[in-house]
Amino acid sequence: MPLDSIRVLDLSRLLPGPYCSMLLADFGAEVIKVEEPHTGDYARAESPKIGKDSAFFHSLNRGKKSICLNLKDVEDKQRFKQLVKDSDVVIESFRPGVMKRLGLDYEILNKINPGLVYCAITGYGQDGPYASLPGHDLNYIGYTGLLDMMGERHGAPQIPATQIADIGGGAYPAAMGIMLALFERQKTGKGQMVDISMMDGVLSWMPTVFPSFLATGQQPQRGELDLSGKRASYAVYETKDHKWLAVGAFELKFWSEFCRVIGKEDFVAKLHDPVDVQLQMKEEIQEILLHKTSAQWMEIFDQVAACVTPVLSFDEVLDDPQVKARGMIQEVEHPEIGPVTHIATPIKLSRTPGKILSAAPLLGEHTAAVLGEYE
Repeated sequence: MPLDSIRVLDLSRLLPGPYCSMLLADFGAEVIKVEEPHTGDYARAESPKIGKDSAFFHSLNRGKKSICLNLKDVEDKQRFKQLVKDSDVVIESFRPGVMKRLGLDYEILNKINPGLVYCAITGYGQDGPYASLPGHDLNYIGYTGLLDMMGERHGAPQIPATQIADIGGGAYPAAMGIMLALFERQKTGKGQMVDISMMDGVLSWMPTVFPSFLATGQQPQRGELDLSGKRASYAVYETKDHKWLAVGAFELKFWSEFCRVIGKEDFVAKLHDPVDVQLQMKEEIQEILLHKTSAQWMEIFDQVAACVTPVLSFDEVLDDPQVKARGMIQEVEHPEIGPVTHIATPIKLSRTPGKILSAAPLLGEHTAAVLGEYE
């Protein structure tokens, strides 16, 4: 596997860091999860449970090992430093300054292992006026203006259903940064620090919105963006059976087909009309789509290219033929609790594909085996 010679020490908890190290583990890295004795990663305690740990924890920590170390203890700190000598990557998600107070910051670990790639994932980065502030996903998307763009026209900002900053702004940039640093190390033999700010990451997620503001100075309005609320051609509509259709007929060729199917050919020329016209079209389209069920409409739209799809519930996703064909839901056998269902890796490599190597570890399951190497 691509990363089967890479050892990662992961001190992070909850979502961003564990998601990042999960991506690495899925491609062969030996990820050693360093947890506090007795409590471990806070995600273990979430609900619902699968065995002793939460479904949330299982999903993020498959393919990893778990050891327990108290990094405030002198002997355990020394054990961690021994591990650093033989490791390639350290991931942590503490607030800036915590690792320095522990005597385990990048400057110290770099002296122990000059080839070490040290990745710190924080809300606001290692510097700047917000660096020491606490925060969560909602705060980071709020500071970047993304939250202000989410929701209905003249309505309140809407909280997204998944953690954009944690995953898109934190975990994925962290994995990319680590891989870039490892690639550069092949040329120089030297590691470096990867400073990931989730706020930075979210800001970079707006290439379709923010550059227009930078160019014109005009503040876009919630619910009036081309891809978020403005267009009748890019919206969700309710059907007779109280399900929903996602209409993504953004281009003229798709919009033309959509309008023809619903019997509103006069709408074709109004694709780019102002907001007030778009709202009127939405009302009329909604009235038409309420005459048939979602399945009935999809039977019609499956025959044309109009970019119309159903809005699926989770149980429908599990049964979706595309999800099945791509192998995106997989079962992994856990030695104590039997099969556990996971979302598979979305990164598909043709020659060295990723895979779920093993189930999530029990707290401290590998402490003796890993630390035994140094006794």
